[in-house]
Amino acid sequence: MYLVQIKAIILPQMDGKVQISIVLPIYNEAMNIIPLYDRIKKTLSERSLQTELIYVIDGSTDQSLAVIERLAAEDTAVKFIELSRNFGHQISIFAGIEKSVGQHVVVMDGDGQDPPEVIWEMYDKCQLDFDVVYAKRKKRDGETWIKKWTAHTFYRLLQRITKVSIPVDTGDFRIISRRVADILCTLTEQNKFIRGQISWIGFNQTFIEYDREERLAGSTKFSYRKMMSFALDGISGFSTWPLKIATIGGFLVSFLAFLIILYTVYQKMFGFTVPGWASTNIAILFIGGIQLVGIGILGEYLGRVSDNVKNRPTYLIKKTNIKE
Repeated sequence: MYLVQIKAIILPQMDGKVQISIVLPIYNEAMNIIPLYDRIKKTLSERSLQTELIYVIDGSTDQSLAVIERLAAEDTAVKFIELSRNFGHQISIFAGIEKSVGQHVVVMDGDGQDPPEVIWEMYDKCQLDFDVVYAKRKKRDGETWIKKWTAHTFYRLLQRITKVSIPVDTGDFRIISRRVADILCTLTEQNKFIRGQISWIGFNQTFIEYDREERLAGSTKFSYRKMMSFALDGISGFSTWPLKIATIGGFLVSFLAFLIILYTVYQKMFGFTVPGWASTNIAILFIGGIQLVGIGILGEYLGRVSDNVKNRPTYLIKKTNIKE
């Protein structure tokens, strides 16, 4: 019943405006570009809507740009942005959204793990007065158990410690309305966590479920170091929980230090101690440790504040076929 009503709304919208922009961040994915492009075009051909594909080349060192330029020469719907260096996955997504013109924007990875065949399912839900429809993973093929476990743990921890409800078992694969995209582009912090920012924006949001596929070819570019950096951006950008932990830890260790001070005084007065043992025991084992932890956490937050107050551009474009 809903699909019949939706199609009645969709079909007359051929007014020359781009209805769907698809943003694909690309980092050394030359082998996957053509197969994924063919799948996307086949999916989009199911309906007569004007679309655009925006490839954001994030400092790739392979032939990704050359492949995309050939596609752009043959298909006017293909747009590309080559960044001046590797700015990172999240900033690549931001750049693509900022340059998109579609009434709806789809974000999906360029490795083929996000199936384009579910785009219309997300789009149809948008027609039911939703501004965001994110894709929730039922299973993740082609990934190691440790990556699945760390992702599972991270998202549930993030949901517990943040004030914003960030959905679990989701990536950046989603569709957003133009008004959400425009608001997102005004959030200019340097350390981006796109899915968290979209949740923070609010409006009506829902989800569909899908099975995440294996990569079409090649290996993941998301190393554990990048995963850790990504996790820190998510936690520090949407939670002050680590600062609270440092404060609570400070009080706890101070209390333990006080007990050991009493023990040390007792030993000094009634027992046997090596000269210098008391002060070393208290100062090094307790106070020094908690100070280092607290300073480290404060440093993470202050570093992000420093990045933002410098007011540098979020990214720089080396080459593009998008006309301003």
